[in-house]
Amino acid sequence: MPYIVTEPCIGVKDKSCMTVCPVDCIYEGDDQVYIHPDECIDCGLCEAECPAEAIKPDTEGGLDKWLEINAKYAAAWPNITEKRDAPSDAKEFDGVEGKFEKYFSAEPGSGD
Repeated sequence: MPYIVTEPCIGVKDKSCMTVCPVDCIYEGDDQVYIHPDECIDCGLCEAECPAEAIKPDTEGGLDKWLEINAKYAAAWPNITEKRDAPSDAKEFDGVEGKFEKYFSAEPGSGD
């Protein structure tokens, strides 16, 4: 049961999750982070750390799309292990609905 990052992370990209991940399985996109499901050891530490409540176990219903997206982009994006500041406009994205359709970016982040 890996954990995955879902839509609430888009634009918020707080990155607190990476400070507690013991296996460094978090990867950075332009507008969000994702967990590599094959590297996740299912410890759940990241879920409790996420202020946007974007991290969920893949066993939670209705997350098949997000499991696929996490696997695809975590395999392509750079690894990130050091917490940096969230985007300056992150608070504007917190709690916004429909962010995937409006704001998703397939571009990588900068990583470490």
